[in-house]
Amino acid sequence: MNALYTVLLLIGSNIFMTLAWYGHLKLQQAGISSSWPLWGIILFSWAIALVEYSLQVPANRIGFEGNGGPYTLMELKVIQEVISLVVFCVIANLLFQGQHMHWNHVAAFVCLVLAVYFIFK
Repeated sequence: MNALYTVLLLIGSNIFMTLAWYGHLKLQQAGISSSWPLWGIILFSWAIALVEYSLQVPANRIGFEGNGGPYTLMELKVIQEVISLVVFCVIANLLFQGQHMHWNHVAAFVCLVLAVYFIFK
């Protein structure tokens, strides 16, 4: 169960991370935050990132083998990176519809799958 909780928390964490890092760009495109000062954008993103950290930290604690979880530190990091890139691609395609997947993106995902395979070997 710890493996499942870890992955679910990491997915949630990465959704908020992507929104914190790139969501303000969509708000700017929509004209919502165009007049906000940079410090306002930063505070807005930090508020979203607080939720991200509130999910990320428990995910790592639950998932880490030193705390009774199933994953080594290396495995946790690779899982997090793969989830991060998958979540980013989904959100980028939903929010920024001009962004498209190309062959080199698919090749990079294949490399990530291979990275996961080799980390777990």
